Amino acid sequence: MALTYAPASAKPALAALFALDQMLGKIVRTTREPMVGQMRLTWWYEALLKLDKAAPPAEPVLQALYATVVPAGVSGPELAAMIDGWDALLDPPLDAVALERFAAERGERLFAAAAHLLAVEDRRIAVAGRGWALADLSLRLSDPVSRAAARERAAIALEQALTGRWPSRSRALGALAVSARFDVVPRALPEGSPKRVARLAWHRLTGY
Repeated sequence: MALTYAPASAKPALAALFALDQMLGKIVRTTREPMVGQMRLTWWYEALLKLDKAAPPAEPVLQALYATVVPAGVSGPELAAMIDGWDALLDPPLDAVALERFAAERGERLFAAAAHLLAVEDRRIAVAGRGWALADLSLRLSDPVSRAAARERAAIALEQALTGRWPSRSRALGALAVSARFDVVPRALPEGSPKRVARLAWHRLTGY
């Protein structure tokens, strides 16, 4: 829902960018052996590096990135760098260093690329990306200690990011941060709940 707030011209590229993020997350979630996961991530890393030089193989996510994201000025190496964040989850323990690496390399880089596609600059976008990534991670962690640490870091980052009014062109990313904050507060509201939908709509209209 949040990405529908983006300008129509940017939606295909944003969809491709977040499809890449979902693909990388799926690799980590469905891999039991760290070595296998690293091999799969390495394949994607090398494939993304090549996007600036040649057409990709018949893989839908890569083809969408090649058609929409790379021409918009986000390079293959910039996309490949996000894999470092996911790689941090394959090497336990998931301590403060790993959480910081994940937040920076996944969330901050993802939101930076999205901001480029939206043609916006705002220091809060990087912080929002870190908070969003950690909030999303906290929903998927079974270890209570790691989950609590991710939630705490996410809540701090999102509180900082959502201070002040967001410009209209960046509200798709702001809405992701607003939604993520619902996931890290006590008694979190489920996606699609009326209060959550109303809050996102308010952000779309006002930027707050």
